[in-house]
Amino acid sequence: MQFLFDRINEEARLRPNEIVLSDDHCHLSWSDLKHALAHGARLQKALGSRLGLLCSNSCDYVVAQLSAVFSGITLVPLPDFFSDEQLATIVQDAALDAICIDAAHEARAARLEKPLHRLVIQTEPCEALAFTPGFGMIIYTSGSSGTPKGVCHGEKQLEAVVRALALASKGRPDDRYLSVLPLPMLLETICAIFLPILCGARIRLATDIARQVMRGQTSGILSAILAEHASAIVLVPQLLRTLVFQLKVSGMRAPASLRFVAVGGAAVPADSLVMAEELGLPVYEGYGLSECCSVVTLNTDEAKRPGTAGKPLDGIRLHIEDGEILVESPSVMTQYLNGPRMDGIWRTGDLGSIDADGFLTVHGRKDNLIVTSLGRNISPEWVENALACDPRIALAVVTGPAEPALRALLIPSAFGRDWFAAAGEDEIRALVMTLCRTLPAYAVPQDIRRISMEQAAQAMLFTANGRPVRSRIRAYLSRPQDALLAETLSVSS
Repeated sequence: MQFLFDRINEEARLRPNEIVLSDDHCHLSWSDLKHALAHGARLQKALGSRLGLLCSNSCDYVVAQLSAVFSGITLVPLPDFFSDEQLATIVQDAALDAICIDAAHEARAARLEKPLHRLVIQTEPCEALAFTPGFGMIIYTSGSSGTPKGVCHGEKQLEAVVRALALASKGRPDDRYLSVLPLPMLLETICAIFLPILCGARIRLATDIARQVMRGQTSGILSAILAEHASAIVLVPQLLRTLVFQLKVSGMRAPASLRFVAVGGAAVPADSLVMAEELGLPVYEGYGLSECCSVVTLNTDEAKRPGTAGKPLDGIRLHIEDGEILVESPSVMTQYLNGPRMDGIWRTGDLGSIDADGFLTVHGRKDNLIVTSLGRNISPEWVENALACDPRIALAVVTGPAEPALRALLIPSAFGRDWFAAAGEDEIRALVMTLCRTLPAYAVPQDIRRISMEQAAQAMLFTANGRPVRSRIRAYLSRPQDALLAETLSVSS
């Protein structure tokens, strides 16, 4: 990963006073960043060889992240959106030496019973240390069960993906990257920190918006894009729908500054893509997973096919075996923490197909297949994509294994919140029937529940990138409808 610091040193020589990094309260020039990393690396080496990072999306986070890369230690991001129980599990599982924190997380981190280091950016000139190889990251993903699991990546995996993404996205020095997703997500660490630094681009961390996203709120993205003249951004499907809605209600087309809007983390509803194209949004779908260092395929200017996840990044090969996607790549993780070493090939557990031109289409999770009590096999993503085609629905999840009919959980979008609040059960059922009109009768949900986005976030029913935690949702839907409705009204009020 020394290439990042070669770039920082070069830019600090050529453009020492030009701003490279800013958040809601701080900004750093290339020269500031160079000196901040020299101070940060010294401090981190004194703390231990494996550190946790519990911090808001901010300059503090980026300096801590890059300092860890420079000093060759192992960094374990601690997602703020995880529960205290999940964080305690991570701290124990990863055997952390200490935790780097900002002021906002000091009280919460104290409960984790590890030495704490308060992050303070120092930009006074000092003698730079020599780059130390050996950096590693352990990314904890809640997965489908909600139990954190450590995914181990080293410099080999990270450099392969960063360089391939720079090539695919045509990253350039005049880019202005706007970060709205939580930085503990590996995708955002790569796209908001490593990739812009490699390209010599400017990074703007929308601290408050990222905090809202973690809480299930999604306002302010369009205003931030306009204010920052952003050229590149990564969104999950829910945030893309929010951006499309904000453009439509304001009567605007896509900001002229935007050139690359990458969308991943979950299937993108077809209506979102159609509306985005009508509004001039340069949306590029992709596919990836933490075990493969986040990004596997991506649509690009040269190779774009709406409705697919694009073609493999440079250096990645895909195989389909019995319908399952296999990834062969230098970006495949070294191992799960405390697990066996990997051999560069990963069975994703996702079902997919590759067309004659090499574009990947993802059909859903192999282990999500629902078998009803009547013996019908149903991929829930099939039904969920149909339901999510209505702009009033932000997220939809279907369950129903070993039951005669499917259940659906609907979460209203900002656009549909008022409609759902006023709608009766018959109206909602009619909406579902209309959206599922092309599906066979056995695939149309019969038990339909709705809750607010805030309620879903509180119950941790979705991961940070919008993927459903299906075991939690099944348990949640087993509760009486009256109780769910009462909780929803309480949160909404």
